[in-house]
Amino acid sequence: MGVLSFSKWIAEAPAWVLSLPEGLQNLVFQLYQTFIYKDRWQFFTSGLKITFIVTIGALLMGVVIGLVLAIIRTMKESYTATKPPVILRILNFFTEIYLTVIRGTPMMVQLLIMGFVIMVPKTEEGRIICGILTLGINSGAYVAEIVRSGLMSVDKGQAEAGRSLGFSYAQTMWYIVIPQAIKNILPALGNEMITLLKDTSLVSVIALRDVTKQTQNIISKTYSAMVPYISLAIIYLVIVIAMTKLLRAFEKRLRKSDH
Repeated sequence: MGVLSFSKWIAEAPAWVLSLPEGLQNLVFQLYQTFIYKDRWQFFTSGLKITFIVTIGALLMGVVIGLVLAIIRTMKESYTATKPPVILRILNFFTEIYLTVIRGTPMMVQLLIMGFVIMVPKTEEGRIICGILTLGINSGAYVAEIVRSGLMSVDKGQAEAGRSLGFSYAQTMWYIVIPQAIKNILPALGNEMITLLKDTSLVSVIALRDVTKQTQNIISKTYSAMVPYISLAIIYLVIVIAMTKLLRAFEKRLRKSDH
């Protein structure tokens, strides 16, 4: 089972460990069996790899879905004096159903349905795809509202100027409106990315061996939860702090480019 007893470990421990109080000796022992014994630190590194793969894949998918849905809703709302085309009304109808269902149900439930009802993956690769699809679909609903608010924040005169230059609606959105909206929504998109990273901890319910699941695997070998779970929290905290600093630096560069 890979269980290391405290008595066996302390008998072979170096002198500096023996000089510590009993409580600290126990803490060092737990750190040792969590990270060093049988190279268990590799559980964390392999789990982090899966976590980053799912986060990046879901984020890219969510941005694409969100952008498409936001454009559909914005196009529909742009028709004020006349009635929107039938195809646009149909697309907007399904968009609103999608947003209502995804934002109205917990991600945990969505993962359970995708993992045990719709896909039922048998391999690790299949579970990764399942995790990316579920988190990407979920994220797309929130990104759609973020992007839509960004598109609405761009002055209508910008779009009208583009149309007066002979641009089509799609060209006006792509070359004029969307680039300006991106600057406005970057902070919110950054927060969504951080939220998505933390939400990957839920993919352990479909047996995907992300860093959370690997931490649980370590606990099943050590029969001690304190150090593994606190270490897991620290890992997430460090990553989020690093991402936050990178996003702030990126936002500062964008603000400088405006002057």
